[in-house]
Amino acid sequence: MMNVDAIQRALREEKLDGWLFFDHHLRDPLAYRILDFTPPRTPSRRWYYLIPANGEPRKLVHQIEPGMLDALPGSTSKYSSWPRQLDGLSTLLAGCQRVAMQYSAQCAVPYVAMVDAGTVELIRAQGVEVLTSANLVQIFEAKWTQEKLNSHMAAGVLVDEVRRAAFLEIGDRLRGREPVNEYVIKRFILESFERAGLLTDHGPIVGVNANASNPHYEPEADNFEVIRQGDVVLIDLWAKLSKPGSVYYDITWTGYTGEAIPDEVQRVFSIVTGARDAAVAKVRSAIGAGLPLCGFEVDDACRGHIREHGMAEYFIHRTGHSIGEDVHGSGANMDNLETHDERRVIPWTCFSVEPGIYLPAFGIRSEVNVFVGDREARVTGERQTEMVRI
Repeated sequence: MMNVDAIQRALREEKLDGWLFFDHHLRDPLAYRILDFTPPRTPSRRWYYLIPANGEPRKLVHQIEPGMLDALPGSTSKYSSWPRQLDGLSTLLAGCQRVAMQYSAQCAVPYVAMVDAGTVELIRAQGVEVLTSANLVQIFEAKWTQEKLNSHMAAGVLVDEVRRAAFLEIGDRLRGREPVNEYVIKRFILESFERAGLLTDHGPIVGVNANASNPHYEPEADNFEVIRQGDVVLIDLWAKLSKPGSVYYDITWTGYTGEAIPDEVQRVFSIVTGARDAAVAKVRSAIGAGLPLCGFEVDDACRGHIREHGMAEYFIHRTGHSIGEDVHGSGANMDNLETHDERRVIPWTCFSVEPGIYLPAFGIRSEVNVFVGDREARVTGERQTEMVRI
């Protein structure tokens, strides 16, 4: 259930006059999750809902759909014509100078950028400054409950079992001289998820050699590589329990199908896992000391390790992403490459740490999930320390 008092406390801490929610044709799923309501039908007209820092929430709805926000607390005003909508917005926003919306300057945080530019212009035309709701969204969307943490840990046990079985399946097929390819192992993983009661939105990634250097590569029935002796194999898999409210567990491991791992492959693996551990150490140190920590600082710690080893140009994505009911959640990302993420890493959130080095011949990535509690941070599953010898 939405907690208006908690939202208002957060608004006062952020020195905001209100949080303005807006939707049309179900464009903002964050609004419905944070407000914790399901509309009676798909909105065909615009609605606005303001939670002020102080006082009663206020609604503005179209006369054709007057009951659209009846499930939410607060007073209701109606409009029909364009001039009446403008008048209604003026009344709705009375006393507000700074409001948060699902907006991100220059789309720096696309997971939050749900409100169209025209609507932002419309609100600004009322003399109101529109600021990003990214920090608020993180508090009321990205924070986990104990139940969510439990679901993550349970999924982790199952996903780790599937990951081990997938590498064993490759080895068994190679030793038995049976044909094996990326797509066969992808199907093996998906079928294992189904048997285990796990759900995934897409994937997994199974990449051999050069395909492992494509961070978002996925084999398909008509597009895959055969797995042979002497190959680097990368498996990135993510899933959650098939139950409402469950959150994801997301990992990447790499292996080698041969007796002796080549020196260059081993060197890159050591650099990548060292960068991963540097990022985790940064998080643990700051959280343990009660110090503020931003997403970009975690990326700096990770990327700095790879840069020290002369491989920075081959690390082409952010260090990590928020994890929630969506595998890419709406909390702080560990990013100072694709964006400069200044959002604080807050308690009861989870994110991936997944550095990678992607060379023309092969790629290595090592991914763990880090959960931040009240005064501690921990890796929630197994941490790869050696390449899997397949």
